[in-house]
Amino acid sequence: MNVAQLCCVSDYLEMTEEFSKDNLGSRAEEYLEIIVCKNLEMCVEVLQQCENLLPLADELRIVSRCIDAIASKACAEQIASSFSRLEYSSSGRLHMNRQAKCEGDWWIEDLSVLRIDLYQRVMTAMKCRGVRPESIGASLVGYAQKELTKKSSLWNPSSQVKVDLLSGSTGHEKVVVETIVSLLPVEKLAVPITFLFGLLRSAVMLDCSVACRLDLERRIGSQLDIATLDDLLIPSFRNAGDTLFDVDTVHRILVNFSQQDDSEDDMEDASVFESDSPHSPSQTALFKVAKLVDNYLAEIAPDANLKLAKFMVIADALPAHARTIHDGLYRAIDIYLKAHQGLPELDRKKLCKLIDFQKLSQEAGAHAAQNERLPLQSIVQVLYFEQIRLRNALSCSHGEDDHKPVHQSWRISSGALSAAMSPRDNYASLRRENRELKLELARLRMRLNDLEKEHVCMKRDMEKSNSRKLMSSFSKKIGKLSFFGHSYSRGSSSPSRHSHRTDSKVIERMCASTD
Repeated sequence: MNVAQLCCVSDYLEMTEEFSKDNLGSRAEEYLEIIVCKNLEMCVEVLQQCENLLPLADELRIVSRCIDAIASKACAEQIASSFSRLEYSSSGRLHMNRQAKCEGDWWIEDLSVLRIDLYQRVMTAMKCRGVRPESIGASLVGYAQKELTKKSSLWNPSSQVKVDLLSGSTGHEKVVVETIVSLLPVEKLAVPITFLFGLLRSAVMLDCSVACRLDLERRIGSQLDIATLDDLLIPSFRNAGDTLFDVDTVHRILVNFSQQDDSEDDMEDASVFESDSPHSPSQTALFKVAKLVDNYLAEIAPDANLKLAKFMVIADALPAHARTIHDGLYRAIDIYLKAHQGLPELDRKKLCKLIDFQKLSQEAGAHAAQNERLPLQSIVQVLYFEQIRLRNALSCSHGEDDHKPVHQSWRISSGALSAAMSPRDNYASLRRENRELKLELARLRMRLNDLEKEHVCMKRDMEKSNSRKLMSSFSKKIGKLSFFGHSYSRGSSSPSRHSHRTDSKVIERMCASTD
């Protein structure tokens, strides 16, 4: 099919209707509109021809018409496929059968033959037409696997072999990775998280733009709870003296996960906390990611080039309540101490402060009590908590546990939490107490504002009252005095000298106070 070339040639030779009826230009345009734009495969073929005819093919609107036709056809096929999967349930309601295979995405493989710039324009048009995010994601996965086959080791998470870069293909693959990242749907789970990690490995190795890598890290952080250990093991493609794995990238992913978790917690309704729902996504995700991080730390700990600061920043990236049991963290720190035996005593103490020895299981506590790699202070803590745990077990076996306080029984339990309270319930209880403290603080602030208002009103009333009492007292004293300086009592005809002196002193005091 050479309709694209014919359109361009007719335009260049000016073979239009002005010179002859049914000329080459009009006939090529008619064929493009009636035949090509009605068929998706033919539109893709014409777009392939236009790769060598730009920018003239764009000026003649051959590219734009084919792209609009492809997007419209794919959207129509998807709508028809969705209707075919509608069925009635046993209750008589109409619903979508999710298990039925979607047959409206047959075009995904056809689009993988396009050049990256035209493929980007087609995907953008499909998004505008409302094609499902899952279909867009599937097309992006297929296109990436086809275009990045030379770097196939990047898509194998267990591969740790560095790939030699070919200067001729690196630029093209870099453009492919950055373009695919820009086309990723905003919806979660539209593409597999393994695919996102594969793109991130490619972006790191090909030195893609910072915005591209940060976007991938943010997307991965938002669904880190479904990742695996192999996903996190991103090889380091820098100089030979660096660590085996890219620890900095993993740390940024953990920061994105923590920030996303905090923002979701703030948006959650209060009823979620009060109901102690066992399906709360935040707490479940925290527990899964904490276990994943502990396994990751144990995997990277033997690296001789891994600095203590990088190891600690990964271990401390999650909040304290994310780990209900510290056995995994203790195991990772023990491996690091074993691989870095020359670590100073001060650094070992700093590292062991990350472990809450009260949250060690009985087996881990017994191992830590005999671990010579731990600092002496940590061993003393382990022995102290083991002694309390043993005493508590003995007292419980003799029926004396009823006399123990509830909070003490919780603190010296074998794991992270008490036996009477499951980890999920304890987490929900802590969250509820935190909310209650915030509400109490808000009430105290409101009460303080009310007291300040009352204080201002009382002060204003006292000032008015004092001024009235002063004027009343002054008028009474004036009434007892004559205009000639003598005071007479009602039952006496002669003036009283004592009263005269007293009134004079009162007037002097009042004048002095007035001044």
